[in-house]
Amino acid sequence: MISILLCTLAVFYAVHAQQHSINDPIPIIRYESDGPNPDGSYKWLYETGNEINAEETGYVKNFGKGEGEEVQVAEGKFSYKAPDGSLIALSYIADENGFQPQGDHLPTPPPIPPAIQKALDYLKTLPPSAQDSSNSQGQYQQPAPFKPRGRF
Repeated sequence: MISILLCTLAVFYAVHAQQHSINDPIPIIRYESDGPNPDGSYKWLYETGNEINAEETGYVKNFGKGEGEEVQVAEGKFSYKAPDGSLIALSYIADENGFQPQGDHLPTPPPIPPAIQKALDYLKTLPPSAQDSSNSQGQYQQPAPFKPRGRF
């Protein structure tokens, strides 16, 4: 009887502790911010009580060269603990080439098999054919229009 009571109390305590921790505010341990500055640069970072860290710096590439030449660039990183306890860390750059993340947890394509790579390397050595140069713009050739047939 006492063991049932203790088990019930343990389950109640575990559920109550879990609900309580979900609703607790997470403290910001560190926060810094600089900018935005007149030259387009900025910097921020923060660290939270549940081990989330993030930082980013930004600047304008080709500042002062005029519209169309200037590019906003952002470089940063963040990390946090996954539900399984492993550390997830990601670094990135965002510029005229888009958002480019890097992290060990991100999926990567499988390696190209050696035979395929050898064929690709060989194809690069061949001169362009006449057929390739006639459609060098990479334009799609539309098929002839569809001609409906009569009913059976």
